[in-house]
Amino acid sequence: MAAAVCAQPLLPPKLPQLFERDPYLAPFETDFQRRYSLFYNHLKNIEENEGGLDKFSKSYKTFGVNQFPDGGIYCKEWAPGAEAVFLAGDFNGWNPFSHPYKKMEYGKWELLIPPGQDGCPPVPHGSRLKVVIRAQNGELLYRISPWARYVVRDEDKVNYDWVHWNPPQSYIHKHPSPKRLKSLRIYESHVGIASPEGKVASYKNFTYNVLPRIKDLGYNCVQLMAIMEHAYYASFGYQVTSFFAASSRYGTPDDLKEMIDVAHSMGITVLLDVVHSHASKNSEDGLNKFDGTDSCFFHSGPKGTHQLWDSRLFDYANWEVLRFLLSNLRMWIEDYRFDGFRFDGVTSMLYHHHGIGTGFSGDYNEYFGLHVDEDALCYLMLANHMIKFLHPECITIAEDVSGMPALCRPVAEGGGGFDYRLAMAIPDKWIQIIKELKDEDWNMGNIVHTLTNRRYEEKYIAYAESHDQALVGDKTLAFRLMDAEMYTNMSVLSPLTAVIDRGIQLHKMIRLITHALGGESYLNFMGNEFGHPEWLDFPRIGNNESYHYARRQFNLTEDHLLRYRFLNAFDRDMNKLEERFGWLASPPAYVSEKHEANKVIAFERAGLLFVFNFHPYQSYVDYRVGVATPGKYKILLDSDDGEYGGHQRLDHSTEYFSEEYPHNYRPNSLMVYIPSRVAIVLQNVDVPKGSSL
Repeated sequence: MAAAVCAQPLLPPKLPQLFERDPYLAPFETDFQRRYSLFYNHLKNIEENEGGLDKFSKSYKTFGVNQFPDGGIYCKEWAPGAEAVFLAGDFNGWNPFSHPYKKMEYGKWELLIPPGQDGCPPVPHGSRLKVVIRAQNGELLYRISPWARYVVRDEDKVNYDWVHWNPPQSYIHKHPSPKRLKSLRIYESHVGIASPEGKVASYKNFTYNVLPRIKDLGYNCVQLMAIMEHAYYASFGYQVTSFFAASSRYGTPDDLKEMIDVAHSMGITVLLDVVHSHASKNSEDGLNKFDGTDSCFFHSGPKGTHQLWDSRLFDYANWEVLRFLLSNLRMWIEDYRFDGFRFDGVTSMLYHHHGIGTGFSGDYNEYFGLHVDEDALCYLMLANHMIKFLHPECITIAEDVSGMPALCRPVAEGGGGFDYRLAMAIPDKWIQIIKELKDEDWNMGNIVHTLTNRRYEEKYIAYAESHDQALVGDKTLAFRLMDAEMYTNMSVLSPLTAVIDRGIQLHKMIRLITHALGGESYLNFMGNEFGHPEWLDFPRIGNNESYHYARRQFNLTEDHLLRYRFLNAFDRDMNKLEERFGWLASPPAYVSEKHEANKVIAFERAGLLFVFNFHPYQSYVDYRVGVATPGKYKILLDSDDGEYGGHQRLDHSTEYFSEEYPHNYRPNSLMVYIPSRVAIVLQNVDVPKGSSL
């Protein structure tokens, strides 16, 4: 079904507010007008032709195979290139022709199978199915429905099988979703590697062993990777084959529902890493060539293949693709109770060049014009509009490296409608600094610029490192800082070497300054909080299908003879302090000092004073730091504390009194002792918590 063209282009109703915030966007008014008109046009057509966005995005309840209350089965598929469509499976002895679909308009096909005489469903729960497509060349193709809710792979098979999932009693959620969080502290997680054992871990393991750990560490949100079914485990979940199926390698759909429910009982918000930027090229157990053509769901020809990822690219202008993707989001929210999404590969979606070979200098012309895929952008606007309209508590995050302006502003302003975007320049900056510079040459102004350089009133998720840096071929911060000595000198029984000491101290400082200065939310990939000693590498031919590196050794933090527990404790207390004072939900910090020679950075945020001394050997007695509010200051968090593997050079009973002595453009100042390679957080104890400073 093609959408009609809007006769009159429309301006986003709140576009003037966007231009007031950023006047440099005003020359691109016609681009915003065109984008918003496309969005509005789709929305209007959905209202007129599909009964509204609510009904349209519930299509997962009618497409695929669904059971009526009387036990009858209703099947529906979109296969515009098919000559005929049939359903085969255990229920009919795999007869490929006994249950033909009836052809409908717009390439759709439907089949109604009445209940048995005893009222039992004709397709039992747990039975195997295939959609049989007669292609235009007469070939019979056995396919998994794009809407399949459960697929499994037997150990002796290469491909996945579609299993009809309709248990007599599905899992019933007992706990409400947490209220929308002001401060988001995200624990990026992968269920399969969430165990010290060399195997694929389960939803059950995550529920009972990992969720309590996340809660104890002070994270209030878990972001789950690799949930949407993917045939190739080593793709990290980014080559999706079945978009509506929760990965069966970790357990059943009900196991996942229980896991989310238990997280909710702990007050933990659960986000899904959703991959709508591309799809696996698999055809036997994926979407590719579902109806025998290369254009079903995807662009035909070279436009439909991503050069670097070797995967298929959706045709976001197609009506049925919009139905499929919007319904996919709706299903994950309403069936599984996910609280939002991190959209992967948004940069690839936004541009026809997919970001390949493009540096994105920040010139606004890079974000507007013919190289922008406005159909994909329109889909993202529709997705965010739908989510906010139907589930306003849900959170959406964009993984965009390009810096597209207004991506995290409301659709009514002409924006993309996302709540947050990932601050992807921050981890790159830390890698560059550690790789290329001696400690004495670290540039404080450059660090502060990278951590604070974000679009006004667009929320950013700061992170020092994510799963990207943990993968084989790259290095985590801990590994870059300590390298091979992590294998030999992390025991407290061995002498504290200069390499390990430097690594432990800088690891804490980098995370704290990123957490406190870098954004409006914070993210950490599982295991990185305690400096996980090994990279992440999934079983593959190149490593003899080994699971040795496809695991997280949480047990290392529980061994009191190992120094990993120091980093773990610091990460926990850093999060707990943010929980108390809410700096992520506060306005951006006021940076009063970035002293190049002294290697000192000082700033105020959420009523707290943060002081960092990055100098490798120079400590400062009576170092003057400017503050806005007079009073008595005391240390709340000290990276030099012995509990965190520090040298205990600070006395926490010390009280620091401010003077009415202007310093660094602050009306008051105080003198602090700040040892080398130490970060401290101080509170003005004379000011009641929650006061506006």
